[in-house]
Amino acid sequence: MHERNAARQSRFNLIGTLVLVIGLAASAWIFFTAGEDASDVIGYEIVDGRSYPVTTGDSKIYRHDLERFGGKAAVFADDLTRWLSSLWHGRRLALILAVLTIAVSFVCFRTAERIPPGAGDEKER
Repeated sequence: MHERNAARQSRFNLIGTLVLVIGLAASAWIFFTAGEDASDVIGYEIVDGRSYPVTTGDSKIYRHDLERFGGKAAVFADDLTRWLSSLWHGRRLALILAVLTIAVSFVCFRTAERIPPGAGDEKER
């Protein structure tokens, strides 16, 4: 039975290592190849010779009209929706993938660590 638990521990450690290596490699690839997301840009503002994108969420007219028709709750809901959708694009996606990768591999390593060496001996008798 000890061999079976040792094999189970090594499997969890292998899975944790594979998840960590593949996930961090994918995260690094996404981070370095991601471009700027310009899907919500309605114009550009030039300040001191540099251009900055202006999104619909930055537009005072848009926010005023949204508050006029839906109240402050609509403005809050729009801000929350825009923030949540921004997490799944570009460099933020890479960072979220890295955090999830580390969490999943940590769970695999902790599971392997917590497998007792004599678990299941009573069932064999």
